[in-house]
Amino acid sequence: MRKRNDPNIDMPTRLIMHLSSTSGPGGAEMLVSRIASGLDQARFRSHVALFTPGWLKDRCEKASLPTVVLPMQSQWDVAWLARCYAVVRSQRVDLIHAHEFRANVYGAIVAKLCGIPLVGTVHGKNYYPDHVKRRMAYRWVSKTATMVAVSEDLRQFLQDQVGVPRDRITRIYNGVDMPERLSREKVAQFRCDLGVQPSEFAVGIVGSLYPVKGHRHLFDAFRSVLKSHPKTKLLVVGQGELEPSLKQQVLDLGIDHAVSFLGLRNDVPNILAALDLFVLPSLSEGLSVALLEAMSTGVPVVASRVGGNPEIVQDGETGLLVSPENPQELAARILEMITHREKTKLFGERGREWVSKHFTTARMLDHYQDLYAECLSGTS
Repeated sequence: MRKRNDPNIDMPTRLIMHLSSTSGPGGAEMLVSRIASGLDQARFRSHVALFTPGWLKDRCEKASLPTVVLPMQSQWDVAWLARCYAVVRSQRVDLIHAHEFRANVYGAIVAKLCGIPLVGTVHGKNYYPDHVKRRMAYRWVSKTATMVAVSEDLRQFLQDQVGVPRDRITRIYNGVDMPERLSREKVAQFRCDLGVQPSEFAVGIVGSLYPVKGHRHLFDAFRSVLKSHPKTKLLVVGQGELEPSLKQQVLDLGIDHAVSFLGLRNDVPNILAALDLFVLPSLSEGLSVALLEAMSTGVPVVASRVGGNPEIVQDGETGLLVSPENPQELAARILEMITHREKTKLFGERGREWVSKHFTTARMLDHYQDLYAECLSGTS
């Protein structure tokens, strides 16, 4: 909420173009829709521009957000610049908020041509170190735009490994909505609907079925878990290129009776509420929306010690952290959670409280809107 002495209180309503080079489903795409639909309409209006149709386009249109698809014919499509420039001019866009590499680079060029500011959010880092051209491109973007890292770890990475000056990077944490607590009866019904028996301990993972999410290490760990605690169920939410090979791995490990692949779901909050434990064995993360959503429901978590995860999970206080690509350690931590139920429950309560204080959608929106106002202060 703006204060009475806020210098931007009389600023006219400005139009923000939310530019995304990916259309999900995924954490970054979810954030684009939340930011675009959650801005204070007395200060900012939203217009969404996407490189491709897909889940994000459908979600934005369902939220009645003006949405346009600007297809890119190749990785370096110069004609795309003209198409985006025309949309920015015709819609009288005041600021571009871009997400991910191509949108940040192409958006920066269009913003410079149009003489408007650009905010460029970087959500991850797994593809930068080996690409000199990408690093050079981001160094140029940082000279003309305000860059946002979604975690301190990512901010440090952009400075040390990509070469972006630290004073050109702002850190704004991702945020999630805090769900209401559900009754035991509702939770029991959700578990029943998912095929989880009352006596079973339900473990879950939510994320695209890509190598970086570390599913194969979780499955290796889960085989060990089942040997010690047979009444355990693993729910896998998401879709992606690895689905056939991951299902084959589950068969080869002989754990298919205890693993359910649920695919892409629109009832993730219900699934999270049904879990006894959420696991995130990623090899790389910016700041995981799935991890935040799990903790916001009060579900205890075990996560890999990568990226921004240690900024969310305080090891031994709000959850447990493990080394990435280490099935043995992961299995041990899962079994620790199963064995010590009271401590596990305490982790869940502390985690929910931590997220409510530091990682809410409202907090994230306040930071982005303040940043928009700062960037626009010289263009009013």
